[in-house]
Amino acid sequence: MRMMLIVNPFATATTPAGRDALAHTLSSRFALDVEHTTHRGHAQELAARAVAEGIDVVLVHGGDGSVNEAVNGILGPPDTTPDPTHRLPALGVIPGGSANVFARTLGIEADPLAATAQLSGLIESGRCRRIGLGHTRDRWFLFNTGMGMDAVVVHAMEDKRHAGKPATPTRYLWTTVAAFLRNAMDRSSFTVDLPGHDPISGVRFAFVSNTSPWTYLGDFEIRTNPTTGFDTQLGVFAATSTGVARNIPLAARLLTHRTPKARHLHRDDDVAWVRFRADEPVDVQMDGDYIGAHHSVDFGYRADALAVVAPTPPASTIPSTA
Repeated sequence: MRMMLIVNPFATATTPAGRDALAHTLSSRFALDVEHTTHRGHAQELAARAVAEGIDVVLVHGGDGSVNEAVNGILGPPDTTPDPTHRLPALGVIPGGSANVFARTLGIEADPLAATAQLSGLIESGRCRRIGLGHTRDRWFLFNTGMGMDAVVVHAMEDKRHAGKPATPTRYLWTTVAAFLRNAMDRSSFTVDLPGHDPISGVRFAFVSNTSPWTYLGDFEIRTNPTTGFDTQLGVFAATSTGVARNIPLAARLLTHRTPKARHLHRDDDVAWVRFRADEPVDVQMDGDYIGAHHSVDFGYRADALAVVAPTPPASTIPSTA
């Protein structure tokens, strides 16, 4: 069993001592190559190299952005036809970021050393499972992407991190509140197209999810599309208002784990594709990384796209529809 450990040394929750400890643990049980990222996109380059070298498992110790890059390196562009005879590495995640949404959704331990022990046991027992992924024309996403307000918040959080401010749950919450207050009177909007549905115009912000929860505030789950999962198609959550008064009841439902609903909200937890289109460029984020402003983005879904080292998921709990 040969494995590559891709480490982002700049990730929020990594330390030199911790990185050395988990690398030592893994190298005592597996043939291990350790690679450190040095620039944006490097994890994708390293994972593509792992494919070329016939690596069995790619482990990523970093945040959601590093994991996203590695998955895109393993799978290649979504618009290429995979070779069914070509065996690709499985992916394992050792949390190292501030949110670690993907790892948490997979049921991976939060502590890096505990996660390393958990993954080692799963690998040795051959316990991998396949999950579906969302994608645009040229990139895969793991858990969520969005246009409008959430991308504005992600952009603002990236600016704060670059200024040396840590990405804490409290800072994320207040950045979200400030963004809604600041943009409540902004009239820019876009249109959402869905299969079998009339175009939804006047949309102010929209999310596309590949699983649930959509994100976490600390240990608290935010479920915009409660029944979307790695074994369903995509979830869409599109709102036609950023007004504070209209969104407070919706936020209350999200924060009390009730199924989100509002007159200005369109939600579907299982759609084959989604298209966002705007007259003027609108901010877009993917797996918590800001990817710029776009006029149009198409999202699709592919079942069983990726092998992951992860425990068998527990039986799902469907939130109250009250």
